[in-house]
Amino acid sequence: IALITPESLEAMLANRPALVREMFSGLKYAVIDEIHSFLGTDRGTQLKSILHRIQSLNAKPFSIVGLSATIGDYGEAKRFTGNEAKTRVLLDRSVKEINVLFRYFRDSSRDRDGSRSGELSMELLKDLYMETKDCKVLIFPNSRGRAEEIAVKLKRISGKLNGHPNYFSHHSSVDREVREYVEHFAKTSHRENFCISCTSTLELGIDIGTVDEIVQIDATHSISSFIQRVGRSGRQDGKPARLCMYATDKWDLLQSVACWLLYSVDGFIEPVKMLEKPYDILVHQALSTVKGDPESKLKTLIVQLKNNPAFCRIETFEMEEIMNHLLKIDFLEKAGPDVIVGIEGEKLVNSRNFYSVFRTEQKLKVICAGNTIGELPFSPRIVEGANILLAARIWKIINIDHEARTIGVIPAKGGKKPVFSGSTGSIHPKIREKMLEILCGNEEYDFLDRQGRTVMKRLRTDFSAFRLQNMHTDRLLFITKSRLHFYTFTGTLINHTLKLLFDVAGIKNELHEQSSMFDISGISADDFLSKWKTLLKYLPDINVHIESSLKDRPMQMDFSKYGSYLPENMQVELLRNKYYDTEQTELFLKTIIKKSDNRRIRT
Repeated sequence: IALITPESLEAMLANRPALVREMFSGLKYAVIDEIHSFLGTDRGTQLKSILHRIQSLNAKPFSIVGLSATIGDYGEAKRFTGNEAKTRVLLDRSVKEINVLFRYFRDSSRDRDGSRSGELSMELLKDLYMETKDCKVLIFPNSRGRAEEIAVKLKRISGKLNGHPNYFSHHSSVDREVREYVEHFAKTSHRENFCISCTSTLELGIDIGTVDEIVQIDATHSISSFIQRVGRSGRQDGKPARLCMYATDKWDLLQSVACWLLYSVDGFIEPVKMLEKPYDILVHQALSTVKGDPESKLKTLIVQLKNNPAFCRIETFEMEEIMNHLLKIDFLEKAGPDVIVGIEGEKLVNSRNFYSVFRTEQKLKVICAGNTIGELPFSPRIVEGANILLAARIWKIINIDHEARTIGVIPAKGGKKPVFSGSTGSIHPKIREKMLEILCGNEEYDFLDRQGRTVMKRLRTDFSAFRLQNMHTDRLLFITKSRLHFYTFTGTLINHTLKLLFDVAGIKNELHEQSSMFDISGISADDFLSKWKTLLKYLPDINVHIESSLKDRPMQMDFSKYGSYLPENMQVELLRNKYYDTEQTELFLKTIIKKSDNRRIRT
């Protein structure tokens, strides 16, 4: 039995192909834990390709078993492996009782426009301490910086009130040994309570024993993630899961309620969006394959890639175009009849970061007295003399060595949360539609606290004047003296596509994704409604518009580690499939523009 990651398998295939053949030629089973976390991701495509490459070494096909407790499409999970007939997906179908309570504490440190510039209110932190001090709890904020802020401040409150000292942070920037200590403490501390402020690093299958309660700070981007976190609680037989949801913004509150109702009442979990033509992962797998077999023939390589289920939808002529481009930029090189890794390609494949397909931050290692605490990305806050939060403690920076990529620190008493890069995920259209349904309804929810019910009532009052007749075809347009506020209540990818169309149509706009609202200026309501009805005509040339946008802002490709090594037309196609949704946008526009009736956008 080998417990191994896709990245380790990738390294073996690229560097020790003979060992892979020896070890896995008799492989009978491959078990994929938390299989849902691979669906629709670059890492999932890589794993799918690796499974095929290992299968090609076997005389008999091995069986694949996927495990999941949170999955929206069982069939898609089976198809994901590339060998549906030999794949079984085992689902945890047990129905778990969940005790849920939603609490609202407005973040008083927000800017006037609602942007999150500050820290959590002391009222929220004190309430959070009282809620969690007598139990074993995981707290899930939506960022690593927020996780550090919560861990440090709760520990400080607990110290003043003579509470327990077991407050930790757990995320990818905390040193692995520190994380493993936290996991071990949680699993073995049967009599001691603890509080771990964490990110998705503890969302999945790490065994930390029994947890009494889950706390979520502000809305998750998906129902799948929301339920995966809740599932960490109530694992003892007969005990319900406990969820306490804190919202610091009215839109976070509304989105959280929508996610909860979609799951608990409708049983909805988002279907996975699968990328049919992962050109960028093809580049990575081509380089890995050539490195593992330096006597590859170009035609043979293309046939191998075409037969790989991960890339079967990419046409042969597209693969040839990619290979020729890699030859042109010296990532590949011809050596007689063979193709080898080129000079520029060598720099990439010989890097220790080559084996993963996800982009990682450039980080500085944080060290105190010779002990590694974790890593931080460089930011303007990283200066000598500044105080930072990391691993649930406060540190003072005493030196920065950019050449050695290290930050020397000593313990301190006060500091600001670190700034990490990263982005939130895409919101499914059904969540936004549910938010609109809640706004237009009058049902009261007993799981909301008093302040939450007050905020919900105010939101409904703000939108009640519109009296929507059909939530599928009507949308909202607020008109002020100088601006228009257009609420789409649709998914993130559709909003991205609408923004591009607005830009092409000359409509000056700013997208506020949290509220699914476009702030529009420099145009009257009548002119906006007139231009709205013409947006469909720009969709057939969407690739041209994306290409123009990409030339102006090439950093848009930063989501893909290997996308910048593709021909320009395939970069455009990759960006389109990742960031936009033209089909659903066309449907959305046709639904809202129905019969060119201006009343469909109510003012």
